[in-house]
Amino acid sequence: MQLTQFTDLGLRVVMHLAASSADSVPRTKLVAEQLHLSYAHTTKVVARLNELGVVTTRRGRGGGLAITELGRTATIGWLARQLEGDEEVVDCEGANPCPLRHGCKLRKALRDAQEAFYATLDDVTVADLATSKIEPVLLTLTQPTP
Repeated sequence: MQLTQFTDLGLRVVMHLAASSADSVPRTKLVAEQLHLSYAHTTKVVARLNELGVVTTRRGRGGGLAITELGRTATIGWLARQLEGDEEVVDCEGANPCPLRHGCKLRKALRDAQEAFYATLDDVTVADLATSKIEPVLLTLTQPTP
């Protein structure tokens, strides 16, 4: 299974914020630069994370991003489900419906495999990913020098 770029960016942002000190309230632009991400994509991801209650955002002077308690305790499986949406792994009913769709067992097998993938990620929290070993790496990210 492959996660979308949106989910990948969301997980990176959350891990970075979880590893940051509680006093740190970086702006979205700084987080995007530190993680080498597009600012436009990062703002969309941050907006979704804010809707989910995983991060809080403040605009203006003194504003920035902060991870919430939900963000720290959320499982990666839950977060990936929220960011990925509830789409089928394969689209059997699309513009050109599959002629095998009524008797095919592949759709259910793929849905079960998708759920097994998420279930494995349900054992890992965001806080688990921001352990002391990885924290220095997450906090010292800088732009590559040309």
